[in-house]
Amino acid sequence: MAGLNEIRSKYLSYFGRNGHEIVPSGPLVPNNDPTLLFTNAGMVQFKNVFTGNETRPYSRAATAQKCVRAGGKHNDLDNVGYTARHHTFFEMLGNFSFGDYFKADAIELAWNLVTKEFGLPKDRLMSTVYAEDDEAFNLWKKIAGLPDERIVRIATSDNFWSMGETGPCGPCSEIFFDHGPKIPGGPPGSADQDGDRFIEIWNLVFMQYEQHADGTRISLPKPSIDTGMGLERVAAVLQGTHDNYATDLMRALILASAEASGTDPDGPHAVSHRVIADHLRASCFLIADGVLPSNEGRGYVLRRIMRRAMRHAQLLGVTAPLMWRLVPALVRQMGDAYPELRRAEALVTETLKLEETRFRETLVRGLRLLDDELDRIGSAKVLPGEVAFKLYDTYGFPLDLTQDALRPKGITVEQEGFDRAMARQREDARRAWSGSGEKATETVWFELREEHGATEFLGYETETAEGKIVAIVVDGAPVEKVGAGAEAAIITNQTPFYGESGGQVGDTGLLFNGSGAEFPVSDTQKKLGDMIVHTGRLARGELKVGDVVEMKVDSARRTATRANHSATHLLHEALRRVLGPHVTQKGSMVAPERLRFDFSHPKPMTAEEIARVEDIVNRIIRQNRDVTTRLMTPAEAIEAGALALFGEKYGDEVRVLSMGVDEDQSEKTYSVELCGGTHVRRVGDIAIFKIVSESAVASGVRRIEALTGEGARHYLVEQERIAKEAAGALKIAPEELPQRVVSLVEERKRLERELNEAKKKLAMSGGGAAEASPAQTIGGVQVVARVLAGVNPKDLRGLVDEAKKQAGSGVVALVAVSEDGKGAIAVGVTADLTSRFNAVDLVKAGAAAMGGSGGGGRPDMAQAGGPEGAKAEAALDAVRAAVGELAGAA
Repeated sequence: MAGLNEIRSKYLSYFGRNGHEIVPSGPLVPNNDPTLLFTNAGMVQFKNVFTGNETRPYSRAATAQKCVRAGGKHNDLDNVGYTARHHTFFEMLGNFSFGDYFKADAIELAWNLVTKEFGLPKDRLMSTVYAEDDEAFNLWKKIAGLPDERIVRIATSDNFWSMGETGPCGPCSEIFFDHGPKIPGGPPGSADQDGDRFIEIWNLVFMQYEQHADGTRISLPKPSIDTGMGLERVAAVLQGTHDNYATDLMRALILASAEASGTDPDGPHAVSHRVIADHLRASCFLIADGVLPSNEGRGYVLRRIMRRAMRHAQLLGVTAPLMWRLVPALVRQMGDAYPELRRAEALVTETLKLEETRFRETLVRGLRLLDDELDRIGSAKVLPGEVAFKLYDTYGFPLDLTQDALRPKGITVEQEGFDRAMARQREDARRAWSGSGEKATETVWFELREEHGATEFLGYETETAEGKIVAIVVDGAPVEKVGAGAEAAIITNQTPFYGESGGQVGDTGLLFNGSGAEFPVSDTQKKLGDMIVHTGRLARGELKVGDVVEMKVDSARRTATRANHSATHLLHEALRRVLGPHVTQKGSMVAPERLRFDFSHPKPMTAEEIARVEDIVNRIIRQNRDVTTRLMTPAEAIEAGALALFGEKYGDEVRVLSMGVDEDQSEKTYSVELCGGTHVRRVGDIAIFKIVSESAVASGVRRIEALTGEGARHYLVEQERIAKEAAGALKIAPEELPQRVVSLVEERKRLERELNEAKKKLAMSGGGAAEASPAQTIGGVQVVARVLAGVNPKDLRGLVDEAKKQAGSGVVALVAVSEDGKGAIAVGVTADLTSRFNAVDLVKAGAAAMGGSGGGGRPDMAQAGGPEGAKAEAALDAVRAAVGELAGAA
C-alpha cells in the first residue's frame, strides 16, 4: 500500500522525468493574489505566469501545493470531520504547461500516470469533458481508449474554468474513479452524482481563451495547461478506501489524538478525532507560513480553525491543552516534504499551547455566564442580542461560540440586537477618538480603520506581494483616485511593507501596476496599531481605490535594517553581561545605515567594557544560529526570561525572538526578547558589529551608536585609510601611531609650557607690554600698572605676585586682553598696605572702566573682567585714581 509521502514523491518524479521543473509549494498566504485569503489551488503561485505578467526559465512545471479552504468562497470548515473528503488543509498535486504542450499531451501524461505509474484499473476510470469540447472527447477515446459512455459531457460551469470575470479561461476535463456498487452514488452528471461511489481524482484545465469585459472570447496565442489532483483523494483510492480519513497520514494523526486523549479513535468520538487531525494540519501549516491567530482577516480564520479543534478536544474530556502535544506526530509525517514545518515547530507548539490555554479559560468563564443568562430568560428561545454582546465585549466570549453553545438547546441569538450594540460601541469609540486633543487631526485614520479593518502584514515571510488598494488619502481626506505628481497615503488590504514601530523605521520601496502607474514609497507608518499606511508621491500613471498593485520593498534597505535590529538584541544582552543586570533598554532607533541603543547605566563605559561588549556580540554572530520565533502572552514570555522592549505596546500575544546560545556548552539561549520587528533568519546574517560611539543622553542613561554588515565594513575601511594617511605623514608604520601620538602630545605640552614662561618673562620685562607704564608714586604709594599683550588671563595672578615681590611695597595692576577683545584685570596689594587699600575695591573700579561689574578675591589679591578690552588703559587709570583718593583721604 503506497503512503501519501510515497505517492507525492512518485507523482513529482514522474513529471520530473517528463521534462517538468519541480517547483516547491508556494506559501499558504498568496503574495501574488490579494483577493484570496489563502492559497486554494496549485495554480495560484503561477497566476502571473499564465497572465503573461511574469516569465520563468521553464515552460512546464509540477508541484505539490499546500492549500487551505476555510474562508470566503471556498469554505469547507463546517463539513470537516463529518464527510469523507472535506478538509481545511489539503495537498494539490499539479502539472502545468505555460504555452508548451496542450490537450493531447496533458491527457496522455495523466492517463499514463494513473494507469501505469499508479496502476489503477482502466475499467474503473471515466472522464468528463465540457459539453462543447469535441477535441477533448475525441482525445480521451484515442489516447485512453475510453468508450463513449464513460466520457461524460458536462454543460455547466463545473467543466469550464475561468480566472475571474476577465482573463484566461477554458474547458475542463476530469478523471473519476469508481469505488464500486457497494458505495452509494451515481456517475458525474447524474442525479446521484453527490454520492461517494464516483470520486473525482484529477481535473485538467485547458486554458485556451481570453475572456473580455464585453463578453467576447478570443483564442490565446499560447494555450496552457493547469491540472489539480487531490493527494488525499488519490491516496484513498490507492489505499482501497473511499474515506480520506482512513489514509495512512490522516490515520496516524487520528491515532495520535486518541492516544493523547485516552479515547477510542473509532468510537463515539470519531468525528472529534477527525476534526482534530484535519485542523491540526491547517493550524500548523498556517502558523509556519506566518499567520498568527487574531481577530482580523487570516488570523481570525486561523483562530476559528484552532478553536473548533479545541472545542472537540474538550468534548473528548481532555482537561488540559491537547493540540500542541500532537505537533511532533505531524512533523514526523510531513516534516521531510515540508521543511518549513520543522523549522517553525517551536513557534507552532507555543502558539497552539497559548491559544488553547486562553480559549479554555474563555470557554469556561463564558459558559458559566451564559448559563446565568439562560436562567434569567427562562423558557425563551431567543437570547437578547445585548446579552450576547455583553458576553463578547466584557468577557471576551465570541458570538460564534455563544451560538454554538446555544444550538443544542434550540436557542438562537437575536442578531439585530447584537449588531446594534456593536454599532453603538463603534460610535462611542469614534467620539472618544475625535475628542482626544491633538489626535483629533487623525480622525480620518480611525474611520478608515473601522471601515476596512487591519492591514495583513506579510513582511515576516516576503518582501514582495500584491495588494488591493482599499483607501487613498490626499491632504488628510479620502479620495477615489490619485494622479501623477500628487503626494498621497495609500492603504492596501495586505502588504510586505513594515510600518514604523518599536524603534524600527518604516520600509521604502515601490507600488506599481500593469498599467504603468508607479508609486515610490518614501515611508511606511502604522496607524491605530495595525493599519499600515504607505506614503509617497505618484511618479506616473493613476491609481484608484480597488486597483491591485505589485508591492516591492527595497530589499537592500530591509536587509540592512533587519541586521541592525537583530544586533540591538545581541547588544542588549551583552551590556547586561558586561555592566550588570541593572541595564535596561530606554529606547532605540533601527535604520538601515546604523543603530542607536539607549540604556540605563550611571557612568560612561570604559574602553575595556566597550571592547568586551563588541567581542561578545561578534562571537554570537559567528555562531550563525537560526533565529527562532515563538508566540506567547507577555506575562508568560517575561516569566520565561524574555526582555520586553521599552515603549512597545503589547497585545494579548507577542512574538518572542531567540538568538544564539551561551558559549559554555550549556546550549542555553543567549538572547530572548519580545519584539514585533523584522529580523535576520540567522545571526550570521549580521556579519559584523562595531560600536562607533558611547555617550550620555540624560542622567543615568547612556547611548551606544553602532554599525553592522556593510556599514561596519565601510567604517573600518575608512578608519584604516585615516590611520595609514596619518602614519604616512609621520613617516612611520601604522602600528607605531599610538606611541608617536603620545610623544607628540607630550612634546607639545612641554613647548607650550616653555612658551608661556617666555611670554611672562617678556611681559614683566616690559617687552610684552602694549604700552609699558613705569612705576609711579601716587600719594606716597608705589603703583605698578601695565597692559600686557599675549598673556593668558589665567596667568595674571602669578604675574601680579611676581611684581609685588619686585616692588617690595605698593599696588600692582595688570590688564590682559584676549583675542576676542575682552579684558581681564588683576590687582595686588603688598601686605604692608592692606590696611589702607583693598584689592577687591581697586579691581572693581578697573573692571567698571571696561564695562564690567563685580570682582572678587582677597584684600591682597583680586581679579575681574570686562567686555571692552580696548579700554584697558582706562581701567589702569581708574585704579590709579582710586589709589590717589584713598591715599589723599589717609
